[in-house]
Amino acid sequence: MKNVEFRTASSVQGGLIVMAGVTGVAAGSRVQLKDHAGRLRNGLVIRSADDAVLVEVFEGTDDLDLERTWVRFLDEPFKLPVSRDILGRVFNGAGLPRDGRPPIISADRRDVNGEPLNPAARAYPREFIQTGISAIDGMNSLTRGQKLPVFSGGGLPHNRVAAQIVRQAKLLGEESSEFVVVFAAFGASNADARFFQESFEESGVLNKVVMFLNLADEPVIERLLTPRAALTAAEYLAYDLDYHVLVVMTDMTAYAEALREVAVLRGDVPARKGYPGYLYSDLAEIYERAGRIKNRRGSITMIPVLSMPSDDITHPIPDLTGYITEGQIVLGRELANQGVYPPVTVLPSLSRLMKDGIGKNFTREDHPHVASQLFASYAKALEVRGLAAIIGAEELSDADRRYLQFAEAFERRFIGQGEDEDRSVYETLNLAWDLLSMLPPEALIRVSEAELAKYHKGAGSV
Repeated sequence: MKNVEFRTASSVQGGLIVMAGVTGVAAGSRVQLKDHAGRLRNGLVIRSADDAVLVEVFEGTDDLDLERTWVRFLDEPFKLPVSRDILGRVFNGAGLPRDGRPPIISADRRDVNGEPLNPAARAYPREFIQTGISAIDGMNSLTRGQKLPVFSGGGLPHNRVAAQIVRQAKLLGEESSEFVVVFAAFGASNADARFFQESFEESGVLNKVVMFLNLADEPVIERLLTPRAALTAAEYLAYDLDYHVLVVMTDMTAYAEALREVAVLRGDVPARKGYPGYLYSDLAEIYERAGRIKNRRGSITMIPVLSMPSDDITHPIPDLTGYITEGQIVLGRELANQGVYPPVTVLPSLSRLMKDGIGKNFTREDHPHVASQLFASYAKALEVRGLAAIIGAEELSDADRRYLQFAEAFERRFIGQGEDEDRSVYETLNLAWDLLSMLPPEALIRVSEAELAKYHKGAGSV
């Protein structure tokens, strides 16, 4: 089949070509088209049946003369050439250079769909990754090998948060030099793509980053390839070159909508909100490529970013993502409206693997207790704030007024920080104790007596 060309295109609709009389072609196979002017276009088989094959053309089907269009089925999936030279490079969703530099020349080409991984070969995620953002490092810590998504909403600064994580993320200790980032953006506007590229160049981290950018005006089918190409690069860096890789992907909602669009073209039966019934397994296929493998030095940690349609956390995309991943960082509109950046709403946020990456030998011995105490004190403070809205702040007791002051300081000083402010985990923990010292020692029941004696600065201090 690989060396046979067909000229049996029977119809064209949008970016699709229907090829009649072609058998034995697998869905997901690469296709090359040559039009009447001799120009080559790339495509992907999205549906294969006994009597016809449906091909999505990356470059579109404009100006195609069906009778003079030759189609070659390459009988292979999309493959990404990989080498150490991919570091510092910018590619499109199909792995072609977007930075004006030559393509990667390598005999090593990897299937972008990855290879099956034996679950028994997985190692448990451990060790702390520092993002420099207090609301994450202090209360929802990221561990090496974890999948920790960011749930956002339309108009919230999730792209700025994602870029800040890429610029600041690091491992502590001896392995810090072996840490690299794979960044993928799909359905991005030209302004967003330029922001990401300039942000990484100006901060000097681009040489440790591999970027995959798919723009909003580019083919939908390429959007489905982008996360797979990015993870193929990550797997090569982690398992062949022994790097610790952080994969940041934004926006998974654009990916899911592209999947829905292609599913409609294929004629798949829709499920919840029009998304295909296999949305869960498709997302799992992407997310589960993160992790650690026994007896391998490298690891893949993943932060997928998604914007929740209508701020609905029960929408299929965040709902299914929450089932597959180990927690979530939730960005809230209320804090954003108050000018707090990053607007991390800490109470619904969660890192299920945090306990395995913090504490003695990882961060500091008081970290688990401090995080627990911050959650408890802030939850109590929000209850007091709700009470004050009903009866008035002047009717509150002195102890309750102290909680109100704590909530205000916590949101402004702990959650809120500069876009270029890179806090170490020790600075975050010291700041946490500064804020907890606004409350009397007897109110801090989640920390030990020894920790109170060592770190508490006296009731009422600011």
